[in-house]
Amino acid sequence: MENKKPILYTLGKFILGPIFKLYYNPKIIGKENIPTKGSIIIAGNHKHIYDQCHTIISTNRFITYMAKKEYFNSKKTRWFFKAVGCIPVDRNKKDTDAVESAIKVLNKKGAVGIFPEGTRNKTNKILLDFKFGAVSMAKKTNSYIVPFGITGDYKFRSKNLIVRYGKPFKVGNMNLEDANKKLYNEVKKLMEKNYE
Repeated sequence: MENKKPILYTLGKFILGPIFKLYYNPKIIGKENIPTKGSIIIAGNHKHIYDQCHTIISTNRFITYMAKKEYFNSKKTRWFFKAVGCIPVDRNKKDTDAVESAIKVLNKKGAVGIFPEGTRNKTNKILLDFKFGAVSMAKKTNSYIVPFGITGDYKFRSKNLIVRYGKPFKVGNMNLEDANKKLYNEVKKLMEKNYE
């Protein structure tokens, strides 16, 4: 059975979702590619603090996001990230506790959101190197990976803010290196398609 949505997650989506859409005017393409049931990992590029908002408003499913532990260390933000069901991640080490928590969600047929770059991309490169967490968890739990690519500017009534979802795929018999390369290339292709 999939994890229950936290009350604040539901309220936040109901109240803040329409405000986010009205203010930033994102164009959402391919959201029908997000499976409505079964374990999935939604993985894409990370350019802005609001990137996860796109996936939250793109599906009725509860997405458990992995968030840096610093958000949980501050009294100002800890309550919020706990209340919306995020999993704290220590980015300075291989955080086995965070991975185990995410795997529990997936084993209950839930949805996990992750940014394989591990941090926001503030460089001129289209993508940072991907960490192996997404493909590793997908292989261990036989979960689908749903790739997405975000491009454009977070401005009022943006004219170019686009999130595009690709076809879900499973790691299957691929080794982790090949699977990670496939995920990287899928996200890159989605971003490039946005620029066309």
